[in-house]
Amino acid sequence: MECVIYREEDGTARQVGCERPGEAGRTVLKHLRDLGEGEFGWVRLDSPTEREVAELTTELGLHPLAVEDAVHARQRPKHERYGDVHAVALRTLWYVEKESDAETGEVETGEVMVFLGPRFVMTVRHGPADPAAEAARRLAADPATLRFGPVSVLHAVLDVVVDGYGDAAGRVRTDLTRLERCVFSPSRDDLTEEIYSLKREVLEFRDAIRPLVPVAREFAAETRSRWPQGALPYFRDVADHLHRTDTEVRSLDELLNSALDAHLARVGTWQNDDMRRISAWAAILAIPTMVAGLYGMNFEHMPELEWDFGYPLAVASMAAAAGFLYRAFRRNGWL
Repeated sequence: MECVIYREEDGTARQVGCERPGEAGRTVLKHLRDLGEGEFGWVRLDSPTEREVAELTTELGLHPLAVEDAVHARQRPKHERYGDVHAVALRTLWYVEKESDAETGEVETGEVMVFLGPRFVMTVRHGPADPAAEAARRLAADPATLRFGPVSVLHAVLDVVVDGYGDAAGRVRTDLTRLERCVFSPSRDDLTEEIYSLKREVLEFRDAIRPLVPVAREFAAETRSRWPQGALPYFRDVADHLHRTDTEVRSLDELLNSALDAHLARVGTWQNDDMRRISAWAAILAIPTMVAGLYGMNFEHMPELEWDFGYPLAVASMAAAAGFLYRAFRRNGWL
């Protein structure tokens, strides 16, 4: 647990550490109670236990249902309001590269809950990705945005999360482009499992983005947003980036469906080619088999049995018939 105290006027920040292990909650609450005019605190928790969150619940006015969501995670992106406290659930995404270039990467997900009060912000992170760290760096680089108070932290965290969506979408598109080239390449590689795997990642991607789109629109709408008017352009920018990423993810899903259909069609074409080759060779071998079968019957009186050139003639006839069929099949593209 860590806490940073920000001053809205000049954008300065000071880190608040814990005096002794086990007293993190009491130390943070002490500093939050001692906030001066124009100051607000940002409390950051990483995969906390119920006890750690309970230390802050009563003092910060957090609703028990919101605390339960923060501890157990796996929430869909949403925005809820409990009195003066806003609870925003976000899904974090990051792309994991595979060791082999021939394999598609994976999209891993995490979660971050943002609790926004009049003079505090609390972020609860689950998963390796930590958007709060990058958000703090951006706030330090542009302290003028801190004039909006705790809302500035919400915007910074949301902006980092949405930027992560865009980066992951670009990497997934790279994987999809490679799969499309393999689908239409001359090689006969079975890509069905890879396409399904990438489609599963895109579906998980879509589940993280789609519920967040109306939330971002609400934050950016002048008639419905509860944020300061000066902060609305920043939220509109985030909503625009999110809409663009959502559109791209939808197109990725459609392209994957098309790639899968094209691959299955090519597999069917390969099977038809194989069946034609098998049928052609079976027809070529049928004539020698028929002739050899006729002369293999145990009858005493058969044509050309006593003729010296009967055997060479039969072999030559079989070879000529087989050659004729082979040439005909080759001309028609069966072989």
